[in-house]
Amino acid sequence: MTAQLSLHDVTKTFGDVTAVDRVSLDVQQGEFLTLLGPSGSGKTTTLNMIAGFEIPTSGQILLKDRDITSVAPNNRGIGMVFQNYALFPHMTVFDNIAFPLKMRKVPRQEVRERTGEVLELVELPGFEKRYPNQLSGGQQQRIALARALVFRPDILLMDEPLGALDKKLRDHMKLEIKHLQESLHITVIYVTHDQEEALTMSDRIAIMNNGQIVQLDNPAELYEAPANLFVADFIGESNFLEGRVVEIEEGRACVEAKQGLQVWVEKLPDLRPGEKVTVAVRPEKIQIFPDQTRPPGGVVNSFPGQIEEVIYVGEANVYQVSLHPDVALRVKVQSAGSTDRYRRGDKVVVGWQVPHGLPLK
Repeated sequence: MTAQLSLHDVTKTFGDVTAVDRVSLDVQQGEFLTLLGPSGSGKTTTLNMIAGFEIPTSGQILLKDRDITSVAPNNRGIGMVFQNYALFPHMTVFDNIAFPLKMRKVPRQEVRERTGEVLELVELPGFEKRYPNQLSGGQQQRIALARALVFRPDILLMDEPLGALDKKLRDHMKLEIKHLQESLHITVIYVTHDQEEALTMSDRIAIMNNGQIVQLDNPAELYEAPANLFVADFIGESNFLEGRVVEIEEGRACVEAKQGLQVWVEKLPDLRPGEKVTVAVRPEKIQIFPDQTRPPGGVVNSFPGQIEEVIYVGEANVYQVSLHPDVALRVKVQSAGSTDRYRRGDKVVVGWQVPHGLPLK
C-alpha cells in the first residue's frame, strides 16, 4: 500500500544541535498516528517539518508521492491545530473558521456553507457571531479544529491541542477528536508527551527520544512488548530489576537480581549466560497473597515481602512492597476484583507469571 505521507531520512539541525536525526516514517490514509516522547525528543520539530514551518537540513518528505520538502505551508493542503489554538481574538467565530477559505479565494456562498457544516460537525452551531474570549477552553479548541478542517485538508496535524484543558474536559475531548477523525476518515498526526492520550487515541504510536524513533507500533504492542528500557519506562509504569542471566533452559531463562533474587523470564534468542539485563514487570501484572501463601502453579516468580505503603487511587490499590532493604516493588490491585485489603506492615507474598517479566537491555 502506498503511504499517504512518507518521511525519508529526515534530519533537522539547529547549529550544533541535532533536533531530528534521520527519521523515516510512512503514514497511511485515515490513520491516527501519534508522535510521543519527552520534551526535546524531536516530536514537535518533526511535525513542523511536515507542516512546512521548518525545512529539513537533509532528507525528503513526500505527500502522495509529491515532494513537499521545500513547499510553503499554505501549498501543502495540510491542516494544523496548535496548543494555544491561535484563534484571532478580533475576529468572530465565523471569520476565524472562514479565514483559510478566504485566503484560498473560495466563493462567498461556499464559505458560508462550509463554515456552517464544520460548526455542525464540532457541535457548535449558532456560535458564528461570538468572539474567542466569549468561549470556554473546550469551545475554543473545537473552533480551532473546525478552522483546520474547513478547507478539507489531506492531513490534520495536532500539536498538544489538549494541553490547556483540565483533566475532565481533556478526557472528553480525546474521545471527541477520535470519533471525528474516524467519521471523516481523515489522517491525523498528533504530538503529545501524555502517554494516556497516545494510548487512548492512536492507531500507531511513534516513541521518540533524542531525535529518533525508538519504537513504532500499535498501543497494545508498545505497552505489552516494549523494545527497550526507555520505552518500558516511558509508556505506563514498570518495576525494574537489574541482574545477570545465570541459567538458560528450554523456553525460559533465569536472571539473578539484587540480593540473590532469581527471576525467571521467557527465553529470547539474544539472551546469553552472563549477560546483563533488566527485567521489567508492570505493577498490575504482579499478584499479591497473604503471608505464607503458596501461589498457584503459574506464578513461578514469588517472593515474601512486607507492605511499606498503601495508596488508594479509586479504581485500584497500589502497594509498595519491600522484598529486601534495597529492593521494593509497586503492585496495583483493582479494587473491584480484590477481597483482601492489606495495611502497612503486613507480611505478604508477591508473584508473577514468567511471560510477565520482560528482559530488556
